[in-house]
Amino acid sequence: MNLKTTKLRDAITFALVAGTTSLVGTGVAVAQDSAEATTLDRIQVTGSRIRQVEMETAQPVLTITRAEIENQGFQSVADILQNISAAGTPSLSRASPLSAGETAGGQFISLRGLGAQRTLVLVNGKRLGISTGGLQDISTIPSSIVERIEVLKDGASTIYGSDAIAGVVNIITRSNFEGVEGNVYYGQYDEGDGSVERGDIVLGAVSDRGSITAAFEYSKENAVRAPDRPFSRFPQGDRYPNLSWTSVGEVGGFVSSPTQNPVPGFVYPDPTGSNPTQSVRLVLRDGGNPQNPADYRVQNLSAPDGDVTNSSEQMDLRTPTESKSIFVSGSYDLTDNVRFRGDANYTNRTSARTVAGYPFQSASFNSPTADFSISPDSAFNPIDEPIANWWRRTWEVPRYSESDLDTLRLTGGLEGFFEVGDRIFDWDVSYLYNSNKVVQSSYGNLNLANVARSVGASFINADGVVQCGTAANPIALGPDAGQCMPWNPFLSSGTVGPGGLTGNQALQDYLFQEEHATGETTTNVVSANIAGTLFPIQGGDVAFALGAEHRRERGEFIPDALSVSGNSTNLASRPTSGGYEVNEIYTEFQIPLLADLPGAQELVLTAATRYSDYDTFGDTINSKFGFTWRPIDSLMVRGTWSEGFRAPTISNLYGGGSQSFVSYTDPCDPVYGAARSNAATAARCAAAIADYANFRQLQQGFVPSTSSQPQTPVAFFQGVANPNLQPETSISKTLGFVWSPGFVTGLNMSLDWWQIEIKDMIVADTAGQMLTDCYVENIAERCVDFSRDSVLGYVNSMNLSTRNAAIQEVEGYDFDLSYRLDTDFGNLSLDWQTTYISRNEFWSSSSAALPTQNVSFASSGGSTFRVRSNASLSWTLGDFGATWGVRYYSGLKESCLSAVSFPDQCSNPGYIAGNPSQTRAINESGSVTFNDLQLRWNAPWNATVGIGANNVFDRLGPPMYSQPNANFPYNGEFDIGRFVYMRYQQRF
Repeated sequence: MNLKTTKLRDAITFALVAGTTSLVGTGVAVAQDSAEATTLDRIQVTGSRIRQVEMETAQPVLTITRAEIENQGFQSVADILQNISAAGTPSLSRASPLSAGETAGGQFISLRGLGAQRTLVLVNGKRLGISTGGLQDISTIPSSIVERIEVLKDGASTIYGSDAIAGVVNIITRSNFEGVEGNVYYGQYDEGDGSVERGDIVLGAVSDRGSITAAFEYSKENAVRAPDRPFSRFPQGDRYPNLSWTSVGEVGGFVSSPTQNPVPGFVYPDPTGSNPTQSVRLVLRDGGNPQNPADYRVQNLSAPDGDVTNSSEQMDLRTPTESKSIFVSGSYDLTDNVRFRGDANYTNRTSARTVAGYPFQSASFNSPTADFSISPDSAFNPIDEPIANWWRRTWEVPRYSESDLDTLRLTGGLEGFFEVGDRIFDWDVSYLYNSNKVVQSSYGNLNLANVARSVGASFINADGVVQCGTAANPIALGPDAGQCMPWNPFLSSGTVGPGGLTGNQALQDYLFQEEHATGETTTNVVSANIAGTLFPIQGGDVAFALGAEHRRERGEFIPDALSVSGNSTNLASRPTSGGYEVNEIYTEFQIPLLADLPGAQELVLTAATRYSDYDTFGDTINSKFGFTWRPIDSLMVRGTWSEGFRAPTISNLYGGGSQSFVSYTDPCDPVYGAARSNAATAARCAAAIADYANFRQLQQGFVPSTSSQPQTPVAFFQGVANPNLQPETSISKTLGFVWSPGFVTGLNMSLDWWQIEIKDMIVADTAGQMLTDCYVENIAERCVDFSRDSVLGYVNSMNLSTRNAAIQEVEGYDFDLSYRLDTDFGNLSLDWQTTYISRNEFWSSSSAALPTQNVSFASSGGSTFRVRSNASLSWTLGDFGATWGVRYYSGLKESCLSAVSFPDQCSNPGYIAGNPSQTRAINESGSVTFNDLQLRWNAPWNATVGIGANNVFDRLGPPMYSQPNANFPYNGEFDIGRFVYMRYQQRF
C-alpha cells in the first residue's frame, strides 16, 4: 500500500493523537505508522470494511473521544449523542411519561431527525440488538467502557445493511487497558431534584499475546416531578395556569338533559345551536347526599376553583431510571497472525413513570356489547333510570408503571491476516448474539368488568353497608373472585363515604389490578469478511473488501391478558410475534487513481455494492460511490452518492396494534383547524358534517376543545401490522471539503453538503395526518378509515395502520472547525460544530400535491431546528483545566393556542404557507442557548477532580404549546434548569 503524508493529514492526526478532537472533529482518527500496518492492529474506518492506515475517507465521520466524554457533564451515551448537532428529536425520551409500550424507558438516537429506526447503532462494528419496532436502545451500553464514538453522517446500507439510511453510530470500547480506574459522579438540579448518581470501575490487564478489560457500572437518575417546574406545573404552563384543566377530574359527575337522565326539579337551559339537547354536566355539591337529586349542581368548568383537575400535579416531568452493567472484552493472539476477539455485556435497566389517575368516561367505553351505565338500582344513583354518560378521574390511584429490561450481548470470533506474495489480506469470522428481555408491571388502570359490576345494582344491607346485588340476590362483599365492591363515582377525591375511593383500600383492590406485559427480542448474526490489496496503479494499491452475513431477528411482545381482552382502561392491545431472516453479500473497492501530481496530490475513488435477500419481501441491491481529491496538501475535497433501504420491522409485519387516546387537531375545527383560514377545507368539512355551523372538535369529557392538539375522548386503534409492506428506499448525497491551512498552525475546518431522499417510507399513520390528507389535501382514499358521529360530528372511530406511502427529502450543511493554540498561559483548543438544515419536505402520500415543510416547525412528534450549533473552548495549564461549552438551538414555529383568546402567544396570526395545510395562525419562538462549564484538577495521587454545571446560567427555553418530544408545554430536548455536578476519578 502506498503510504503518504501531507500537512493536512499531519495536522489532523496530531490533534487526534493529542486527544483533543472534540464533538466537532474533522471526521478522521489516529493513523497508524507504516510499521504497524503489517500487523493485526490495522484499523477500520466506520463506513468501510477495508483495513487501512489512513483515516481520511470520502464520507464525513465525526469522532467523540474518551477525553471529551470525561470533560463534559453529560455522562450517559444517550445524552452525549443527543448533544451533537446532527442529532434530531429522539422517538422516545424521559420527558414523555405518557409514552408506553415495549421500549418505554429506553434511549435512542435519531440522526438528521429521520427517526431512530433509520439510524444504525454498532458496538465495535457489530449491530446492537433491536426491539420489535427496529429501535436500538443505547442506554444498555455503559459509558465507562467507551473509548470513542464514531458517527458516520451519511447512509451506509451498502456496508452494514438495512437501517443505516440516516447514518451510523459506532461505539468503540476500551481495549488494551492496563491497571484500575474508578469513577464516581453525582449531580442534581438547583431545585434539589433530578439527582444523577453514577459509579464505575474499570480493570484491565495486558500480556504479550492478549488483553482483557472489564467495566462495572451503576447509575441512577431520579425523577423530576411536573409540579416542581413552572412550565410543567399546569397543563399549559405558568403563563396560562388556568387553561386546559381536565373536566374529567377528581370530582365525578354525569350528563343530564330533559330526555337523558333527567333530574327532578332541575331547570334546564333553552335549546341553542351549540346545545340542542339542553344537556348539562352535573356534580355533587360539597357535603351533599349522593342519593338526593337536589344535591347536584351544574359543573363549574372554570379553573382553578371549579370542578376541574390539574393533571400535572400527579405527573413526572423526567422519569426515573436505574441501571447496572458489566462489560468484558478481550483478545488473545493464538498465533502471530490469528487473534481471538470477543466481548460480553449484561445490563439490567429499570425505569418507571407516574401519570395522573385514569380519567374514566363511561361514554368512551359504552358499546352494543358493553354497558357501563350506573344501574337505576344502584344505591348511589340519584335518579330512576340508567346513567349512561358519567365520569370520574381516579385521583386516589395515580397510574404507575415499571419496566425491567435485561440485555445480554455476546460476540466472539477470529481475525487475522495472511500474505500472498508481498500482499497482505485481512480476514475475520464472527458470531453475535443479542437478547433483550423486558417485563413491564403497571398499576392504576381500571378493570372494566369490575367497574361495570361496581356500578350495577346495589343495596344497603342489614348492617347498613352498601352491598352489590339485591336484597333477594346479594353478591358477597370483597375484591376476590365472585365478590363485588360497590363504587360511588360521584364522591370526589378526599371525601370519605360509602363507595368512595378515598381511604377505601378494598375498593381500590377490586377496581385496580396489577398488569404485566412481557417481551423478548433476539438477534443472531454470523459474518465473514476478507480485505486486502489487489494490484498497484498510478496512485497506489487497489484495495477491496468482500463479505457475507446471515442475520436472524426474532421478537415478541405480549401484553397482559386484561389488555389483550380489552377489559382494562390500559386499552386493548394485541400481541406482536414474528421474525425474519436475511442473507447478504457485499463487496467494496478503493481505487487510488492519482497521487503526487500537480493538482492531484491524491485522487481516490470508492465503490461498494450489497445484495440482500429477505425471507419476508425478497431481495434488493444497493450501491455506493465516493471520491476524495486532494488538489494541494492542505485541502481535501470529498463526496458520496449512495442507495439505501430499510426493511419492515417485526412490528410492521406482525404487530397486533393497540388502542390509544391520541392528540390531534381536526382540520374541520373552525377555531384551531385549517378550516378557520382555508375556504376549500371548510367546504369539504361542511359536506361531511351534518351540522357544521355548530361543529367543534371535542376533547376529553366530550366538551369543545380549548386549545390545539387536544386529546380525543374516544380511543383509536393504531399500529396495526401490514404484511404487504415493502422496504423504504433512499438516495443519499454528500459533497464537501476538509481544509487545514498551512499559514494557521492548528486550524482545521470542514464543510459538507448533504441530502437524503426517502421514498416508500414506512409510516405509522396519525390522526392529524389522515384528516389533513382528507380535508386539506383532498385525497379521497384517505377519507375511508375513519368515521364521525352523526349528530355532533366529532371523529368517533379511526384505524391507524402502517403503510408505504410517504416521501421525505432532507438537505443541509455541516460545518466543523477546530483550532489548537499553545501559549505561555496554557493550551487552548476551540471546537465548533454546526448543522444547518436548508430543506425538510414531507409528502404524506405519493398522491399529495404539495409537501409539508418541517424546517423550524414544532409539533407533538418533535421539532426540526434550522440551526443547531455546539462550541467548546478548553484550556489546560499543568494540572489544571477548564472547558466552556455552548449549545445553540434556533427558533421554532408552532400553531397558536388561539389567535383571538391569546394574542400575546400568536406572533403571526396571518401566516400563509406554500402548502395550505400549514396555513394557519402561528407563533414564532426565539432561539435558546445553553452554557456549560467544567473545572478540573489532576491531583498528585493520580486522581482527577472535576466540578461543573450544565446550563450554568439557569436558562429555560421558550414555552412550546405543541409539546414537542414531551407531555408538557416545553421542548423535551431543552434543559430544565441548572444542573450542578462533581466527578472524581482515581487511577491505580
